Amino acid sequence: MPREHFGSGFKYVPRQDILSFEEVTRLVTILHSCGLRKVRITGGEPLLRHDLERLVAMLRRLPNLDLAMTTNGVLLTRYAAALRAAGLGRITISLDALDEATFRAMTDSAFTPSDVLSGLSAATAAGFDSIKINCVVKRGLNHHQILPLVDRFRHSGHQLRFIEYMDTGETNGWTPRDVVTADEILGLIEAKFPLEPLPRKNPSQTSREYRLRDGSGVIGIVASVSQPFCRACTRARLTAKGEIFTCLFAQRGFDLRGLMRAGRSDTELQEAMWRLWTAREDRYSELRDPTQPAAFGHLRQPLVLLRKKASPRHRPEMSYLGG
Repeated sequence: MPREHFGSGFKYVPRQDILSFEEVTRLVTILHSCGLRKVRITGGEPLLRHDLERLVAMLRRLPNLDLAMTTNGVLLTRYAAALRAAGLGRITISLDALDEATFRAMTDSAFTPSDVLSGLSAATAAGFDSIKINCVVKRGLNHHQILPLVDRFRHSGHQLRFIEYMDTGETNGWTPRDVVTADEILGLIEAKFPLEPLPRKNPSQTSREYRLRDGSGVIGIVASVSQPFCRACTRARLTAKGEIFTCLFAQRGFDLRGLMRAGRSDTELQEAMWRLWTAREDRYSELRDPTQPAAFGHLRQPLVLLRKKASPRHRPEMSYLGG
């Protein structure tokens, strides 16, 4: 979250406007009855929410639920054991660089890669055996960290995933020139570590996976800019204040908190969510037609047209919606 936009004077959501754990669990339970089987707790940084392990324990009671979390990792030394004991199944940790100066430039924080790696060690010690490491790649800033990251995590048993830099929100200053495409990332890795593609596990899988031919590990690449997967998307995002979004790039969400606090029944909430889901036609990434040359010059005009409809008020940041 850029400090120039989210500094000490920024007005955050009042505590009473944030969903309680009971309200989150109620909504997830209703969606679970409709077929939801995967829940990811994300943010912002989810471990800033006090007593988060209590929410994990509440959600864990739902049968056949794959419960995961994405975190920057720096608080895992404190909370990993409690999260595991509460029933959290999987963890994804964000790590955009091993080099300290690059890491600070990417995260704008006082933490270091060593803090994240300590959190990773704590998660491993707590018994998490399915840990993924996410790296968002931005040209001219951390793309030189791709190979060091591959070298660091091969043989570790953890899956490293590289994510194309996306234009999420109004404050990250995104331009097409910043995007290191999936093909470029693959080319860099393949030159040193030969790869072979793995079959998709399911049609809605966001990352394409590749096995290092020497058997030292698996990497994933999320090509949401150059190879969008809108038509296969099965995700919805519930914000801390109770809005549901059917697309990461949506301009506004649907207010479920208001319905809940107005006394609507579970059946009424289910019907409202079902109407929203069946009417969805989110195709933001596809509308930019990123099948054209990798220079991304073709993206500039469609982005301008789409952003005329958006504003900082109606274009939520990824820190509101998660990844």
